[in-house]
Amino acid sequence: MEVSVDERGTGVGNMKARVGNMKGGEEMATATTTERQQVGGRTDVASSDELICGLAPGSRLKVIGLGGVGCIVLRFLAIFLRHLDIPLRLVLIDGDDFEPSNMSRMEFQHMGAKADVKAAEIADMLDFSDVGVVPVSEYVNRENIERLIRPGDHVFLCVDNHPTRRLVAEHCAGLSEVALFSGGNDGVNPPNERGTYGNVQIHVRRDGIDWSAPLTKFHPEIRQAEGELPGGPNCGQMAESIPQILFANLGVASAMLNAFFAYSCGRLGYQEVQFDILEARSLPQFPLKGDRIPQPLSAPE
Repeated sequence: MEVSVDERGTGVGNMKARVGNMKGGEEMATATTTERQQVGGRTDVASSDELICGLAPGSRLKVIGLGGVGCIVLRFLAIFLRHLDIPLRLVLIDGDDFEPSNMSRMEFQHMGAKADVKAAEIADMLDFSDVGVVPVSEYVNRENIERLIRPGDHVFLCVDNHPTRRLVAEHCAGLSEVALFSGGNDGVNPPNERGTYGNVQIHVRRDGIDWSAPLTKFHPEIRQAEGELPGGPNCGQMAESIPQILFANLGVASAMLNAFFAYSCGRLGYQEVQFDILEARSLPQFPLKGDRIPQPLSAPE
């Protein structure tokens, strides 16, 4: 299946969508300087600058994995994209099916192939918008990854296994342009894991240069991952999935979308986020500053 869709609403040009600002209730002074305030032991930035989404018309956004995290990412990403009023391609990739056991952490209207079911739901949400939706009912593997993830893509990697993360990370590291947002959380596996911790990594490449670190750089569990990929001949649905906490999935999805929003506005100041929902803690890791802050990708060819 080709991952493409006819664009609608051509002629929008280089329009940038306004997505909000940081003005308070009082009229903010017109000074262009940034005021820094210490709040809760960290530095907050209060600025009169408006946050402008610089996502290029014609951009491709691909959600890989439509499980507990991916369903949440997809829903709120679609709402965000709907109001940008620019032509975009939203591609949903998953080779699995929805089953009754999924209902504790996933929202879907009926059983069936995840990509097809969610594409139909999201297409209804995006009616009268310039966002085209394409379902791809395939697992990402070594044979199809070049077709599914191409230069210029924005990739939301919402899978729950390290072999797939490694495959996607290594492929993206070889592309000239890509923005990869990968997130996951622990399963409930006492006494080793209580299921409340999660993290998100962001890898941006432009013109063949890394503007943030590949997923494998700081994570040996991804770099050294071995084993069968989902959908492989010997996986047999892999092993029984370890239970996960819905709100940990929500935390991951929120952190992924927050990072994407910051990136789309040219304000991404970190390469990773680590959080724990039980401890109400969220910490950015590996800061990006000044001219090292990546700007949104240009429109793909």
